[in-house]
Amino acid sequence: MKKGNISVQTENIFPIIKKFLYSDQEIFLRELISNAVDATNKLKVLTNKGEFKGEQGDLTIDVKLSKDDKTITISDRGIGMTEEEVKKYLNQVAFSSAAEFLEKYKDDSGIIGHFGLGFYSAFMVAKKVEVVTQSWKEEPAVKWTCTGDPSYTIEEAEREERGTDVILHIGEDGEEYLEKDTLEKLLLKYCSFLPVPIRFGKTEVEEQVGEGEDQKTETREVDNIINNTDPLWKKSPSELKDEDYREFYREIHPFSPPPLFWIHLNIDFPFTLNGVLYFPKLDQTMVEPEKNKIKLYSNQVYVTDDVSNILPPFLMHLHGVIDSPDIPLNVSRSYLQADQNVKKITGYITKKVADKLKELFNKDREEYTSKWDEFGVFVKYGMVTEEKFYDKALNFALLKSNSGDFYTLEEYRDKIKENQTDKNKMLTILYANNHDQQSGFIKAAEAKGYDVLLMDHIIDNHFMQHLEHKSNNDYRFKRVDADTLDKLIDKDEKIESVLNENEEEKLKKLFEEEIGSKSDLRLELKALSPEEEPVVIVRPEFLRRMQEMQAIQQGGRVDGNDMANVVVNTNHPIFSQKLLKMRSADKKKQLVQTLFDLARLNQNMLRGDDLSNFVKRNLNLLQ
Repeated sequence: MKKGNISVQTENIFPIIKKFLYSDQEIFLRELISNAVDATNKLKVLTNKGEFKGEQGDLTIDVKLSKDDKTITISDRGIGMTEEEVKKYLNQVAFSSAAEFLEKYKDDSGIIGHFGLGFYSAFMVAKKVEVVTQSWKEEPAVKWTCTGDPSYTIEEAEREERGTDVILHIGEDGEEYLEKDTLEKLLLKYCSFLPVPIRFGKTEVEEQVGEGEDQKTETREVDNIINNTDPLWKKSPSELKDEDYREFYREIHPFSPPPLFWIHLNIDFPFTLNGVLYFPKLDQTMVEPEKNKIKLYSNQVYVTDDVSNILPPFLMHLHGVIDSPDIPLNVSRSYLQADQNVKKITGYITKKVADKLKELFNKDREEYTSKWDEFGVFVKYGMVTEEKFYDKALNFALLKSNSGDFYTLEEYRDKIKENQTDKNKMLTILYANNHDQQSGFIKAAEAKGYDVLLMDHIIDNHFMQHLEHKSNNDYRFKRVDADTLDKLIDKDEKIESVLNENEEEKLKKLFEEEIGSKSDLRLELKALSPEEEPVVIVRPEFLRRMQEMQAIQQGGRVDGNDMANVVVNTNHPIFSQKLLKMRSADKKKQLVQTLFDLARLNQNMLRGDDLSNFVKRNLNLLQ
């Protein structure tokens, strides 16, 4: 057996870093400023421990841009480095000063870095990097220079105060970052909530001076501090008011309508997790969540706006921020790695959301109900896709009646069970998915004493089937136009026809001639109440659901499957008192056409030339 050491060719390291380590070139700014924050936090820890006894002074980190010199400089007033530390931390790839510091001061540090690779992201945009640093230990300042290959130089340098300057000499690949607006945009993206002030030059502000007629607007120059060092999610919920949460929402989503409500995440065991998640107003047509509306931070350092590995799909409808140092990141801190902590955090957030909704429902049901139309799709989506959420949500998910009243599933079942239980003891829940198109069917059902739900969102098809699946066949949903009124809730009531067999045969023949070759329509003569429509077209529930599911899967309507039943009500007086007494065959045909087209119109099946001919024929009848 032979043993040896794997050899890494240092000249190959920089191409790997440039091309493969970081997903986005712009990450360099986050990494270098995070290093500066770490250096500053280390100084604070040493001060608290009594090891550094000097004056901290102004700890603001400066980002300076010189377009003429083609340089970007990040300057901090942290602990700096000695020459020995420069050799140790800059010349050894993946040797992290942060990791070493964490090991010594792990309970107090709040240090961001771990891997020791962030500094080298500078070479993604720079053709040369200079580091000028003065240690807190009062040793001579040194300057380290590297041009993106394994060679480097170290020499003595001059620096007025403790800390480090990282000077990037931008190459051709990074010249876009020499634009002030581009650089500031990146600072706002990656550094908006870092715990140490970040200054990017100066900015002008307007303020009112004087009083009364002497009042005027003056412009003055102030430091351009681009970050909020004490974001709301790091505070205790007990010290915050509702307006504080609304103001923070305006800060992170300035062009969005006000949120409906929010959840403050604040836990330190068995993992550390902070954040605020907001319930936005949802468009009734929305099924897919908006992307990039929840941002992930690690110790206030922006990581990503793709949190799909942390949150289940239904929670992606929320907006806000999550901050946790315990969420495992890949080596470039660009995306998440799955582990048991992530699963625990996912479960915790899901539970917190469910608990918050239950609390809102119990505390002020009227207020909760008033907002249901704006966030109900979120709850339904969660119930369909997340088992644990389903069990909790049964207590606060609402069903909306056509009357405008709202009920939990249990409340609604109690309300309708006496009148809407069929001959087989099955509870039938009637619903409409378009109030205007199905208004005739709704009124007929309500006239019989039935209640009708409004289920008019695209997710309701899935939602109803999921409820049925979970019900152990205790109830079923039927759309209000899925059958004739006597069969929607079959109570085995028999109604005799006023027509004799001969009259029914004549009536059947007239409608068969009108339906003609429409093979997807099946004719049925049935004795119904005289108050019901003379002709109705119904589509069996299972066929209609199948068609709607296909439409959802294929991104639109599925044509060529309009199978339906044409039901002629033999007890309607228009047949016994008018149609069958007509002598003119043409007039009989016109009346049958009109009745058939009216039924098709109620089912939104009358389109194109058929609709035009229907209007034209009825206008002729009026003349």
